[in-house]
Amino acid sequence: MSEDERQTIRLRLNELRIEHRDLDEVISRLADNPTIDQLRLRRLKKKKLQLKDLITRLESKMIPDMDA
Repeated sequence: MSEDERQTIRLRLNELRIEHRDLDEVISRLADNPTIDQLRLRRLKKKKLQLKDLITRLESKMIPDMDA
């Protein structure tokens, strides 16, 4: 993997982590509201999980391959 590709992945990871953290804050605030639409809350949680999965996949791309 070239250094440009690594830098692109690092930048994307940073963006995704910020989005994940922001979504976590929104979910926390909404969960405290007893009148919140539960469907909306589930969708936000699903989106947060998808972001976490994407972050994990990108992080694993950053790990250099090792010969067995």
